[in-house]
Amino acid sequence: MSAYFVTATGTDIGKTFVTAGLVRHLRTAGKSVAALKPIVSGFDMTEAALSDPGVLLQALGEPVTPQSIAKLSPWRFEAPLSPDMAAARENRTIDFAELVKFCRNEITASAGTLFLEGVGGVMVPLDERHTVLDWMSELGLPVILVTGSYLGTISHTLTALEVLRRRGIAIASLVINESPQSAAPLSETIESIKRFAPDCPITMLSRMVQTGLSEKEFADLLWMLEQHAFR
Repeated sequence: MSAYFVTATGTDIGKTFVTAGLVRHLRTAGKSVAALKPIVSGFDMTEAALSDPGVLLQALGEPVTPQSIAKLSPWRFEAPLSPDMAAARENRTIDFAELVKFCRNEITASAGTLFLEGVGGVMVPLDERHTVLDWMSELGLPVILVTGSYLGTISHTLTALEVLRRRGIAIASLVINESPQSAAPLSETIESIKRFAPDCPITMLSRMVQTGLSEKEFADLLWMLEQHAFR
């Protein structure tokens, strides 16, 4: 059994796209795989198939039903805000201890590879005292950090890497997911990040992959994760 926590430098960077792609590739290879997105905000049950949990369920080959959504994402909120703010709109809170317990139980029960997708970016608040960083630290899973190639991503990425490093969180891979209409060339962005994070394993996903024209890069990412698992 292996498990990874998928996080990002911000929201709408591509966590679900990356997680779903990895799930599909492992399923195609005939391997056991599972996915979780315990917390989701901006959730609308009338558009469940288009939601992050819906996308992950379809990648897993499972029906998108209220029951399957509830199992994959127990903490769901309507407002498209950080979890603490979204929960407050509904007079609710996220019990951090219960969240950690739920994740640990699912990790233990997983027979194959489990991808646990976070919410928003590394420092998004979950309640009054805890952030996604605290969540990752408690679970102790190796992290897949997803970032973009937009202008400004170098600072955001290096900041996230430094924060993870200071918490002693292992980085299985940095995935640079090419941003649409970015003024910064993908190759130059990667080289700049490498200069400041020479020991960080980096994978890129081009727009070609995102439009379905080629998915070789997902295979490369899986290979990198497998190497990490046997270190």
